Amino acid sequence: MISKPKFKICRRLGPGVYDKCQTSKFAAASTKTLPGGKRPKAPTEYGAQLIEKQKTRFSYGISERQLSNYVKKVSHIKGAGTAEKLYENLESRLDNAVYRMGLGVSRRATRQMVSHGHFIVNNHRVTIPSYELKTGDVVKIREGSKVKKIFANLADRLKDYSAPTWVAFDLNTMEGRILAKPKNIETFLDLNAVLEFYSR
Repeated sequence: MISKPKFKICRRLGPGVYDKCQTSKFAAASTKTLPGGKRPKAPTEYGAQLIEKQKTRFSYGISERQLSNYVKKVSHIKGAGTAEKLYENLESRLDNAVYRMGLGVSRRATRQMVSHGHFIVNNHRVTIPSYELKTGDVVKIREGSKVKKIFANLADRLKDYSAPTWVAFDLNTMEGRILAKPKNIETFLDLNAVLEFYSR
């Protein structure tokens, strides 16, 4: 898991990287100009692609090598479907799916929850955050983990939470399900720029 000062990363890459940066206080601070009243220069094409690559890395909390491997995995696909498949692979990670179900306050938190063995996928305990989920997979909270403090106020947290259409979580059974393949509805990330960065 990447651990660096979040405020500085958000100033450089934008507020969408971390949930904590999506506040009015951050927005006010981030509009400040550089010392001397200068405005930052517009990035070059390479610079813009680098920023998008870093946004993707920090948003999903993955390393450079992991992102590179995800790109290699979809590199054989030609056309517009490449970025869609990359998004699908990133979203299908177990830690991300748990986050999308609303079970953790951040991807960092859900990554830790997965690593500590709080979840069962298709009746098997999984502790690998990057574990790839498929349509129809069932993700349950482990029986011994249901009484843990991290799940104490789950009903209150999920009351006003709206999960993406490709995942669902049932509070009564304490289990989630992958309903479909993730579809990219994010406007914050430009995955085509990420693919172009790695194609250099």
